[in-house]
Amino acid sequence: MKFNASPRNTLGIEVESGIVDLSTLALVPRSDEVLTELAEPHGDEHPKAKHEFYQSSIEVITGICETVPEAGADLRATFDEVDEALAKRGLVLQPGGLHPFSAWHELSVTDKERYRNFAERIQWPARRSMCHGIHYHVGVQSGDASVAIANSLAIQLPLFIALSASSPFWHGGDTGLDSSRTKVFEAMPTNDLPPLLSGWGEFEALMQVLIKGGAIESVRELWWDIRPHPGFGTVELRMSDSMHTMREILALAALAQCLVYDMSRRIEAGETLPSLHHWVLKENKWRAARFGLDTNLIENNEGDNRPIGELIELTVNDLAGTAELLGCAAQLADVRRIVAHGNGATRQREEFARSGDLRTVVELLIREWETDTPTGW
Repeated sequence: MKFNASPRNTLGIEVESGIVDLSTLALVPRSDEVLTELAEPHGDEHPKAKHEFYQSSIEVITGICETVPEAGADLRATFDEVDEALAKRGLVLQPGGLHPFSAWHELSVTDKERYRNFAERIQWPARRSMCHGIHYHVGVQSGDASVAIANSLAIQLPLFIALSASSPFWHGGDTGLDSSRTKVFEAMPTNDLPPLLSGWGEFEALMQVLIKGGAIESVRELWWDIRPHPGFGTVELRMSDSMHTMREILALAALAQCLVYDMSRRIEAGETLPSLHHWVLKENKWRAARFGLDTNLIENNEGDNRPIGELIELTVNDLAGTAELLGCAAQLADVRRIVAHGNGATRQREEFARSGDLRTVVELLIREWETDTPTGW
């Protein structure tokens, strides 16, 4: 399996969003007509606006970008096209990891062979996956480096979950979790923490076993929270909920690019990257999904705990020089603002506590996306 190495730590972002009818504020299956219109100048499909599993979802992707600001400009240009096509139909994008009250059994699967086969093979876990996430791709120098970085990034995985958490409500009720999307998506047969592998050779061997055994057809069906992506030559961070605003999306993009850049330099210097026991990683992932930014994480294999806010502050401080070098210092600084003012789950719960109506929560999501301003910032 060839790894298309990236000599620079380039960045790509994929953002999944819902499609909401402004008259009902519920998800509606309208992606086909919207994407058909957007595709007209390009031939078969738009290069950066894509179908998702449900017809009530759209994915927007960037090209290969050098910097976080470049990726932000790329995303905004495509979202402007999507927003215009939606607006003329009385529709709007809904950010956030889950829709607060629409039900999965009311939604329509996109009529493509890939999605039909997926629904038939996986059944209930696939059909209830009405969730929206964000994937960050950061280029790395080799297959071995991609595995080593994926192993070590699992330590920071809870930070991304807690900062992005924006799915407290599901099917009209409060789940008690900040990121219930994390647990919904975990039901997929190949989704969870990445296994700790020794290097690219072991990753290749594992892929051969899974493909030969019929568990997957390609690496695209390997839905680990963090995974090497051989075709793109990247490490892909897949754990984040879709967030309310572009500012929050780019804040975590800066965190992702800076972390991978720093780890790449340490590997080149001959360092061994840190790791934690699998059980510790799993417990920390659970705490971040359950409690968001209001929790402690286990910070070492001895079991010592530290507030997640302190760990985020230490991480941002450590990456300050890297962020200046990569031109994303302003975006990385917004990570502190999320900690100070609360993640999306906090803002959704505050809105529901005020109104008692989940429709106003959807209105909050729409308003924050359109203004690119998290409430309280």
